[in-house]
Amino acid sequence: MQDLGLVADIGATNTRLALVEPGGAVTRVRVFATDESPDLGGMIESYLAAEDPPARPAAAVLAIAAPVTGDEITLTNFPWTFSVHALRDRLGLKVLRVINDFVANAYALPHLGDGDRTQIGPGAPVAEAPSGVLGPGSGLGVSALVPAAGGAVPIRGEGGHVTMAAADAHEAEVLDLLRRRFDHVSAERVLSGPGILNLYNALCEVAGERQEQFTPAQITDAKIGEDHPRAREATQMFCAMLGTVAGNLALTLGARGGIYIAGGIVPRLGARFAASQFRERFEAKGRFRDYLATVPTYVITRPFPALLGTAKLLETL
Repeated sequence: MQDLGLVADIGATNTRLALVEPGGAVTRVRVFATDESPDLGGMIESYLAAEDPPARPAAAVLAIAAPVTGDEITLTNFPWTFSVHALRDRLGLKVLRVINDFVANAYALPHLGDGDRTQIGPGAPVAEAPSGVLGPGSGLGVSALVPAAGGAVPIRGEGGHVTMAAADAHEAEVLDLLRRRFDHVSAERVLSGPGILNLYNALCEVAGERQEQFTPAQITDAKIGEDHPRAREATQMFCAMLGTVAGNLALTLGARGGIYIAGGIVPRLGARFAASQFRERFEAKGRFRDYLATVPTYVITRPFPALLGTAKLLETL
């Protein structure tokens, strides 16, 4: 790419915008609350006006927390709908590519260094094997990178909406309660910011305890967990269930290249995540425990990995 480019990672809670220099450097990263603007085009125009780059971007790659199946796109967990063609014309772009946000994370995987990730548990990546990525945030994103003759290909799916399965009787009790509230208890219903609230509220109800008006960040706060056992239990169950879903993804893909955890929630847990049941539950697949014991799992610690992925895709346009 010889011209200035624009990249974005657009979620239900936050939108991250950046410029990409002709040499590929990602610069001028800014984070906005998604609800700051009535529409995506207005937010991008405000960003460009504030940054006032020497030239208008000629091309853009936008990663968005939604299925990308045609020209009209609607965010899954936020009321924005837009036309790709109309947005391209409004911004005066020569090229506009819109991809799922976890496809962007998948594009980033080959470019992560050792300092961009923390390994959880044993295992070593196998060259030329698929890698998976999933991450809890406002929702639960899932994708993968699969080796192919012309270069690795990302999987464009909606794996966060698979049915959540219980691994023991206690989880079954919690999920049964949630099924009375939701017509479908997907993995996202428990493995996301709102999902942590769902777990906490359900655990309080099962225990016959009063529910505090906690935010997801408060439920996962270590100090609050010291005084509120259900908040601590919700965080522990969240980590264990994430291990179940990550192990399912690894088996489905044959992801011997590794499973990566992205999103805003898990990196904040730090050492508590490493000490949780995540890795035990990841491997707890009966006769395939030994198979999964060789698959490495990582937490992505690099800020804004989806912007790295969109910038790498932008280089190919």
